[in-house]
Amino acid sequence: MGAEPDDIDDLRLDRTQFSVARLTDPDDSLEYWLSRPVEERLRALEFLRRTFYGPSASERIQRVLEVSKLERKQGG
Repeated sequence: MGAEPDDIDDLRLDRTQFSVARLTDPDDSLEYWLSRPVEERLRALEFLRRTFYGPSASERIQRVLEVSKLERKQGG
């Protein structure tokens, strides 16, 4: 991702860095992203989220939580 943008909206796609590959070619993307700093990975994740959901994406991802009560078995 190159330079360190101050804001996620400053990220731009470098179209000169594209290459064509077959789907059967080995994928090294996991190794690449594991080699990157956590901050860069989070910025890339936020960029993808905004790209996918568009400019109307909320500032936060909605959390859905369900609390259930554990019932203990009698006897046993």
